[in-house]
Amino acid sequence: MSFHIEASVGDIAETILLPGDPMRAKYIAENYLEGAVCYNRIRGILGYTGTYKGKRISVQGTGMGMPSMSIYATELAHDYGVRNLIRIGSSGSYHADIKHMDLVLGTGACTSSAMFKHEFENFNYAPTAHFDLLRAAYDTGIKLNLPVRAGLVMTEDHFYDGNAHMYEKLAAYQVLASDNETAALYMVAAKYNARALSILTVTDHMLTNQTVTAQQRETALHDMICLGLETAITL
Repeated sequence: MSFHIEASVGDIAETILLPGDPMRAKYIAENYLEGAVCYNRIRGILGYTGTYKGKRISVQGTGMGMPSMSIYATELAHDYGVRNLIRIGSSGSYHADIKHMDLVLGTGACTSSAMFKHEFENFNYAPTAHFDLLRAAYDTGIKLNLPVRAGLVMTEDHFYDGNAHMYEKLAAYQVLASDNETAALYMVAAKYNARALSILTVTDHMLTNQTVTAQQRETALHDMICLGLETAITL
C-alpha cells in the first residue's frame, strides 16, 4: 500500500490505462474488462484490474493536472512495478489539420509548467513517449482504421488560460493538441525506467468550437478506449 493507493503488491497489472476521470475507469472496468476487481477507492480515485482478451490489465483514474498525475504515476511505477502506463484522456486543439474526435498520440510534450523548472533548474527537459508503445499504438490504430495522428502535444497547468495567441503559435509549430497531464506522465515514467504513452481524443476543437458533453467524456470515447486496450494486449 502506498500513500494514495490501497492495493497490495501484485494487485495491479504491469500494464495500466490511465484516464483522468475515475468514473471513466469504472466505466471501462464494467464494460470492457472481464472479472474486474476494484483495488483502490482512496480519494475516489477508482482503480480496477481485470482481463481483456486474456491479457491482465488495470485501469485507474489519475485526477486532473500534472501534480495529481505525478503522484499516481510515481506510486504505480515505484511502489507497484507498473511498466506500461498509457494515458487515455481528453484534449483540445488549435491545429487546422486535426479534426474533432481525432486521436492524437503524444510523441513528446511541451510544457510551461513550473514543475519542470523546479526539477531541472535552467535546463529545458523534453519528455517523450516510449517509442515501443508509440509504434504499437500507431500500428494498431492504422490496423483498426481509427483517426490516429502522432505528434507533439502541449501540457500546461491552466485549464481556463485563454491564451489563444500562444495556442495558435504552438499549432503553427506543429503542436497538435493540449492537455494537463502528459508531460508529467512522461517525466515520471522516464525517472523510474517505465514506458509511457498518451492517447488523447480531441474533444474540444478551438477553431470549430466543437466539444462534447460531460457524459460523453465519461462514456462515449470508444475509439480511444479501444486503441488503448488493443495496444495493451500487444505489449
